[in-house]
Amino acid sequence: MTISAMNCANRGNPQGGEKDTDPPVIVKSEPENFSTNFNSNEIEITFNEYVKINNLQSQLIISPPMDTAPQVLPLGGASKSITIKIKDTLQPNTTYAFNFGQSIVDNNEGNPYPYYKYVFSTGDYIDSLSVQGYIEDAIKQTPDDFVSVMLYEVDSSYTDSIVYKSKPKYITNTLDSLTSFSIDNIKAGTYKLIALKDRNSNYLYDQKNDKIGFHEGFVTVPTDSSYVLTLFKEEPNFKAYRPKQEGAKKLFFPYQGDYEAIRLEVLGDLPPDYSYRTMKSNRTDTLIYFYKPQPELDSVQFVVSNGKVADTFNHKYRSLEADSLDIRALVSGTINFEDDFTLEANIPFTGIDSTQIQLIDKDSLNVAYRIAYDSIYNRYQFSIDKEEGQIYNLRFLPNTFQSFFGETNKDTLTYGFRTKMKSEYGKIRVNLINPKYPLIVQLVNVNDEVVYERYTTDSPIVDFYNIAPREYGLRVIFDANGNGKYDSGNYLKGIQPERVSYSPPIEPVRANFDYNINFTLLD
Repeated sequence: MTISAMNCANRGNPQGGEKDTDPPVIVKSEPENFSTNFNSNEIEITFNEYVKINNLQSQLIISPPMDTAPQVLPLGGASKSITIKIKDTLQPNTTYAFNFGQSIVDNNEGNPYPYYKYVFSTGDYIDSLSVQGYIEDAIKQTPDDFVSVMLYEVDSSYTDSIVYKSKPKYITNTLDSLTSFSIDNIKAGTYKLIALKDRNSNYLYDQKNDKIGFHEGFVTVPTDSSYVLTLFKEEPNFKAYRPKQEGAKKLFFPYQGDYEAIRLEVLGDLPPDYSYRTMKSNRTDTLIYFYKPQPELDSVQFVVSNGKVADTFNHKYRSLEADSLDIRALVSGTINFEDDFTLEANIPFTGIDSTQIQLIDKDSLNVAYRIAYDSIYNRYQFSIDKEEGQIYNLRFLPNTFQSFFGETNKDTLTYGFRTKMKSEYGKIRVNLINPKYPLIVQLVNVNDEVVYERYTTDSPIVDFYNIAPREYGLRVIFDANGNGKYDSGNYLKGIQPERVSYSPPIEPVRANFDYNINFTLLD
């Protein structure tokens, strides 16, 4: 068979001629771009063709930021000119820059006028110095887009907390395609250099929602240095919120910060046999508080503290319907060799009767298991020395589990799960070159979420067995404080996040295949 390829006539524009790919051209600006002694409240920029404005809110960056945003026209339609109406009071002897990003496009084809900047000074000259560098993320391979990079002037009123309450002196933004930055048209001086993934675009640091990066010490301008800013999400400061009653003898205590340090105390006359249990929600930052019996009081006071900060809340009891004990398995179907079969419940467990449990394989032979209890998430974990290609059936007879309120499982609970053949998985051996221990070695998915993890304190050889076939990234966390987990930074304390290194892309894992990877860790 012979296949021929032919060029079709009239391919492309049905009307003939080449597609317009040229950006619009500026014919004039009034006042002129780079004007000095600027005292106008309106700017008009005229083009050689009709233009429109796209995504102005995310693309337009004004440095220094204005308290009252200017009005930019046209808002919706097309025009041969763009008008900027200044609503704010301009500072004296200051250079302003309006960076339009790629928001100005021609009306027909959408060709952008790339990164147009309109600059003027209210003084006698245009400030022309700059600070440059690039953004990286502390834990992810690719940093966020639209990162604000800011300079705060270090003068007699400067404090490190300025990022929480005042707008910066100068600002730029990486927009949607860059990791490098250049803050231009700034004057000589001393500055604090900050990067923010500013979720609500107010140029203020919101610890709960924003990421931050900072240069240690100050930046003296002019400078020839290139600065690297590492974005990280801080562990939020402790804060307790008012409890909510979500059921009979069940309260929700929302919080932010480290849950491990939280302590709950009840003030008031309580029954002598009063007791309580807490567990953490696996979906939100909430502690779930169970108590019995019901105090003979309309309301009580709860003190929520972390050893340093304490909040007191009044709580008025309500009469609500009680929950029934609900037990569910976290995994069904296929179970990985390194995972435990796990059950969790909506009410704290208080005991388990192992004589009421039976675990058998596909040949109906009894299988040994070990039980561990996770009181934080209220989970029972069943550890099994699993065999490949095996089927397991786990049965819990009535009254196996006891709950905080004295309820048990009334019915027999039966769960089935299986293992694959080990030939259906791959193996990765990582040879760490130039390691500095201790190290956390991780395989992550395409979203940089941890799938497999190993910890090494002395060996440069790290093995991952029974790896599900798919694409992975390989990264190493330098565990500087040796606590076995990644620690983020803290801006006010001047602490940078623990260093993370990603290897070059590794080959996707295939079934029944062994991989050897040399990963050189740079100083």
